Amino acid sequence: MKKFILLIIILALCAFINVFGQSAFPFDVKISGEGKSSMILIPGLSCSGEVWNETLENFNKDHKCYTITFHGFAGTKADSTTSFKNWEASIARYITENKIEKPVIVGHSIGGGMAMLLASDYPQLIGKIVVVDALPCLGALSNAAYAAQKDPDCSMLVKQFQGMDDKQYYQMQKRSMPSMMADTTHLQQAIDWSVKSDRKAIAEIYCQFLNTDQRESISNIKCPSLVLLEAPFANMKPVIEEQFKNMKAAQLKYSDKALHFIMYDDTNWYLAQLDSFLR
Repeated sequence: MKKFILLIIILALCAFINVFGQSAFPFDVKISGEGKSSMILIPGLSCSGEVWNETLENFNKDHKCYTITFHGFAGTKADSTTSFKNWEASIARYITENKIEKPVIVGHSIGGGMAMLLASDYPQLIGKIVVVDALPCLGALSNAAYAAQKDPDCSMLVKQFQGMDDKQYYQMQKRSMPSMMADTTHLQQAIDWSVKSDRKAIAEIYCQFLNTDQRESISNIKCPSLVLLEAPFANMKPVIEEQFKNMKAAQLKYSDKALHFIMYDDTNWYLAQLDSFLR
């Protein structure tokens, strides 16, 4: 009887640790695939991990894939504290605690920015990175002398987002999203993810990302790196490549037709680039 009670206590304790251990991470993780190599996929602002479905279909066979959805995005419940740097540190901790050996980090938009941060701040953890349409300093795209704020005040942007009613916010997303997606197959899905996201979380993360300048720190990145960029950036090559000049291990590739959502707009090219790079 005592052994039975002890077993119940142990099982309950394990369940407690599992539940609270998972909640300690500011994101949900979907694990798929059984390959020997590991891949962590990080979506962009407001997006669900489902944005990587086509990527997973292509790489699940040879990789164990960890697909992230940040809390507050795409209908998930936001955490009390939302922080871009905290999210980065939490991914590093997830890699360490789960003993994920030298994963490939694939990140889109802010996820691409986070891939660069991880490779710069935790080089011992990362095997390779794939940056899908992200820049070291978004704020410097139109102003090379842009100076990021160390502790930006995001309250005005939060107030702006939260001040809109649901119809106004939906209309804003409906107007802005087509400028980021040439293939409209997934357009409504992306709009829905944004509308279902926590507006405070979106505003804070966007504000913090806008005030992230990695133009110098990317010199710390030593792992092989692939940067896939949207077609309009090809018209700004001097500006774009100036931002990446300190990332010596990077291969920069420009799509011929894609806008921001390269994995949707130029899927075959995108997958071919990843295939070649990962070999």
